[in-house]
Amino acid sequence: MPVNFDTIEGFFLVFIRLSVLVFMLPFFNTRVFPAPVKAGLSLLLAIVVFPVISMEDTGFPDAMTAFAGWVAVEMLIGMILGLMVLAVFEGIRIMGQVVGFETGFAIANVFDPQSGAQISLLANFAFFLSMVLFLLFNGHHILIHAMKESFDILPVGSVTLDPELVEKMLSKTSDMFVIALKIGAPAIAVLLLTKVAFGLITKLIPQMNIMIVAFPVQIAVGLFFFSICLTVLLRFMETYVEQLGAFLVGILNLLAP
Repeated sequence: MPVNFDTIEGFFLVFIRLSVLVFMLPFFNTRVFPAPVKAGLSLLLAIVVFPVISMEDTGFPDAMTAFAGWVAVEMLIGMILGLMVLAVFEGIRIMGQVVGFETGFAIANVFDPQSGAQISLLANFAFFLSMVLFLLFNGHHILIHAMKESFDILPVGSVTLDPELVEKMLSKTSDMFVIALKIGAPAIAVLLLTKVAFGLITKLIPQMNIMIVAFPVQIAVGLFFFSICLTVLLRFMETYVEQLGAFLVGILNLLAP
């Protein structure tokens, strides 16, 4: 491959888009992975993807300010793609947080080294399980293919913000709560009914110390139905990975000029 100044500029722009996308992904947007590791992975992906990208008709700007605008465009594209993938995993985390709270694990929160915040045990478990399922269903292959497709649909330095794109992003963000309710519906509904039942027992038999009975029963019921929610999560992730490629291509087409 002939190396000239245009080649270096093109590689740098490819690296910027891929690095922002990698930093936004749910696997790497944490404090567990050091920044040099994420930067090295981004550089490796750029080295793999760059030779198969056509930049023959790309006219790179000569002015530094115009080139900085191209860099901002590449960062925006990577950020949008990363946010669209991240939204689903955050919805799964919300599901675990809600179920954990209803089960009675609000006090048993642990420090999450990824986000640097206190988070429910069930939320962490559901989040990590969703990442494992994503990899088992070869979702990472779809992501790498989408990275390459993004340069075919959106050459470096070109982007258009369609109003439909904004609506789709807002819809996907609000879907986090819909995803949390759909996956966690069995546990949330049963735990609500369990609390109603304990409330009726308290009214009918005031002599019973309901607090001693309620906590172990609530935890047992919550964990049992949380396991059912995980089977729902399995089917959801399988469907999500199947539709991920078409969804990302649709987002890229909305960004295309």
